[in-house]
Amino acid sequence: MAPLRCALGASLAAALSVPSFPGRARPSPALGSFWAAAMETPPRWLAGLRFDNRALRALPPRLVALSEPALALLGLRAGAEVEAEAALFFSGNALLPGAEPAAHCYCGHQFGQFAGQLGDGAAMYLGEVCTAAGERWELQLKGAGPTPFSRQADGRKVLRSSIREFLCSEAMFHLGIPTTRAGACVTSESTVVRDVFYDGNPKYEKCTVVLRIAPTFIRFGSFEIFKPPDEHTGRAGPSVGRNDIRIQMLDYVISSFYPEIQAVHAQDNNSVQRNADFFREVTRRTARMVAEWQCVGFCHGVLNTDNMSILGLTIDYGPFGFLDRYDPNHVCNASDNAGRYTYNKQPEVCKWNLQKLAEALDPELPLALGEAILAEEFDMEFQRHYLQKMRRKLGLVKVQEEEDGALVAKLLETMHRTGADFTNTFYELSFFPTGPEKPSLEEFLTRLTSQCASLEELKLAFRPQMDPRQLSMMLMLAQSNPQLFALIGTQANLTKELERVEQQSRLEHLSPAELHSKNTECWVAWLQEYRARLDKDMEGASDTAAWQVEHTRTMYANNPKYVLRNYIAQNAIEAAENGDFSEVRHVLKLLESPYHSEGEAIGPEEAAVTTGDHHSYRSRPPLWAAELCVT
Repeated sequence: MAPLRCALGASLAAALSVPSFPGRARPSPALGSFWAAAMETPPRWLAGLRFDNRALRALPPRLVALSEPALALLGLRAGAEVEAEAALFFSGNALLPGAEPAAHCYCGHQFGQFAGQLGDGAAMYLGEVCTAAGERWELQLKGAGPTPFSRQADGRKVLRSSIREFLCSEAMFHLGIPTTRAGACVTSESTVVRDVFYDGNPKYEKCTVVLRIAPTFIRFGSFEIFKPPDEHTGRAGPSVGRNDIRIQMLDYVISSFYPEIQAVHAQDNNSVQRNADFFREVTRRTARMVAEWQCVGFCHGVLNTDNMSILGLTIDYGPFGFLDRYDPNHVCNASDNAGRYTYNKQPEVCKWNLQKLAEALDPELPLALGEAILAEEFDMEFQRHYLQKMRRKLGLVKVQEEEDGALVAKLLETMHRTGADFTNTFYELSFFPTGPEKPSLEEFLTRLTSQCASLEELKLAFRPQMDPRQLSMMLMLAQSNPQLFALIGTQANLTKELERVEQQSRLEHLSPAELHSKNTECWVAWLQEYRARLDKDMEGASDTAAWQVEHTRTMYANNPKYVLRNYIAQNAIEAAENGDFSEVRHVLKLLESPYHSEGEAIGPEEAAVTTGDHHSYRSRPPLWAAELCVT
């Protein structure tokens, strides 16, 4: 255990902290001195004491899992021999030497409305570690207890949400998507009461803490603390009028995290151009990040401005989900009743959030200039990166065609019509026959159509949400009194419900064989276009064999076989709630290698879960998982 203690102590003792901003909570100097003294090398006469520390291993806190790759960022080696100390320090039960606990004040537009002062009600800044490699990493404990911004909350997080955040932070990194990291997940026997589904049925859940790691957790909402009273909500930021602090924070962010921009403008007397270049880069990074989300079917779920990183990182994993059956209107957050944050709206919402950041940077970045940059950069960068990524997912490695966007759109339309699994469909396309040594098209179609939704699954997905009498009344009201209808419902929701009723009616008159035939017909039509496009790409290569190798390698590297599906996370959570953390650790290890490697065996049961109903980790989710409600 000593090596971990020494490494953490040495790293954190050397850390530098960010400038003080309003609302920061600081420990007393005496507390820091106490812990620094307590962790010093003991006197020689005490060196003979041999600690076993059985109590820490047998009693709370308990380590759920460590991420070795994430902790390696800090220069730490994780292992079974350090688990007790990791549980102690990464639960917040002991303060690391050099750490200066603080809570971050920020504001945010939540679901489109300015909410005023928010902040890390459950996350505690510990400090910043400076590594031997010259990197700086901010450490946070999420769920360790109340902070000055907890409002009426207790500052605690529970096992289910902490496991989801821990696993997804690491899963996203290994998928190659910009993200904050998670180094540890620690739980205990302490409990808090949570009404999981807000249905009046609260239950006790175990308190759990996640160690989060990122260069910084400053977000768009950090700059909204200076916002004047909002015209819609009347709320204002707590530091309205404090341009001096805004300038200080902007200078800090650019000099610390965009040093190349700072260097270019080091001699400028006017900082406007520097700030413009900074906003342009944030816009580009954000556009690329959301393009990456779209290409793996990731839904964030709570894209408020306070959940948008100033570095273009995926941040704050609350309700989230990866698409199973492809549905562009999928909502992964049970609280998002209006569907603001559906999968297909994520680029639009990220652009809207950048608009709010531009407003928050005014006058250091004149708003007209910020808006011009946003209009010029976001859509173009998103489309460029999205199409570039989609070409790689389809193995188009030599020739870029203007029609490629239409080919991708038709693919997604085919996936939608057939209820195809997003991840598995792209993965199966990696094995589309492009040469005589490959399986026949018939064999490939059998594999591909097996990823389409069953009749039972579609009936479940499209079952009406309203009672027939309620729907009838809403229709009558919409026709007879549109003004009153507008107050109690929306036309969009009514239209969706009518579509559900119509789709359900069609499904009732469809047999499994007819469904399979329709799906096969849809896929044959698209695959003909795809094969023609691959032939054109192959023609652009001087060496067909070399093209085949590059084509296959590119598809393997861009189409994951594993993502953190809801049912996989749920199986791990249920095991952990019963005291078994092995499934969390197994899934964590699985997600570290999400892509197929050349020479790897391909089979329907590449890895079987150790809990639940023993589905493959690559399987379409079982029917019960379609009903998982994430909050």
